[in-house]
Amino acid sequence: MSPDPVSSRPASPLLFDDEDVRALDAATAVGAVRAALLAHHSGALHAPPRLNADLGDGAGLVVTAGRLRSGTGTGTETGTGGLYGFRAYDTVVGAEQLVAVWDGADGRLKALVHGSELGPRRTGAIGALAVDAAANPGPVRLGIVGAGRQAWTQLWALGAVRPLEDVVVASRSAERTAAFARRAADELGVRVRAVGAVEDAVRERNVVIVATNSTTPVLDADWIAPGTHVSTLGPKTASGHEVPAALVSRADVVLTDSRAQAAGYAEPHLFAPERMVELGAVLAGAAPCRTAPGQITVFCSVGLAGTEVALAAALLPGADAA
Repeated sequence: MSPDPVSSRPASPLLFDDEDVRALDAATAVGAVRAALLAHHSGALHAPPRLNADLGDGAGLVVTAGRLRSGTGTGTETGTGGLYGFRAYDTVVGAEQLVAVWDGADGRLKALVHGSELGPRRTGAIGALAVDAAANPGPVRLGIVGAGRQAWTQLWALGAVRPLEDVVVASRSAERTAAFARRAADELGVRVRAVGAVEDAVRERNVVIVATNSTTPVLDADWIAPGTHVSTLGPKTASGHEVPAALVSRADVVLTDSRAQAAGYAEPHLFAPERMVELGAVLAGAAPCRTAPGQITVFCSVGLAGTEVALAAALLPGADAA
């Protein structure tokens, strides 16, 4: 008897969009990304630097890829082969991004995620882990510079790892800053004060998150108090950087999520990659981070490939079963 042509067909991949991604709670996202960072440190996540396909006229298609072997503790592996996949995004018109996840055992395409939410949510989760690893213990007095999507997901994820004692935000647009504060109250239940000057958002904070697209410094290094942790998400090459070059000499510890990616920029990084400590190593207890309360720590977010695959896999049914 010949096999049923319908039942013998491989199952179609599950399709997820931004609404599905937004439904993920911050703790789940942070947990998936933490497991991926630890897997990267142990060698169970292979994540090469991103690839950029030149499409002409200064535009490109950027691809990041990663393979999570089984037993990484993500709770998302299938069978014995783990998972692998990629994320693709463009620099043409800012189109929808695509993340694809395959089963490493049988090669079945398990999930496709399209939209614009997954990348920033992944970055937010990484940033939260960096703050938790590097900032002084206790509640966070947070200063945010920038009021866009990346700044929002940093705040969203940070609440899953630390109590938020006092939050201040500043950006170039008073309207966007006020809207950010209202959204934080409505969606996160977090009181955020909107201020007009970056200095007012940075001074007397124990954590500062800089999330802009500025290629010139948006703050003064002298505004950063001893004991502060700073996360920089925007431009940070030698020729264009959102944080001041003086912060390089003031920083006692510099973290990143991927030294290979930091070294893979087309031009030198503001913070020398050889000086950086990988966040995964700190989370695993294999590398020191802050060793004194008065130290200034800096996290340079570059986007460890494969973390998008881990977060996309967290959308799968049963993914929370470790």
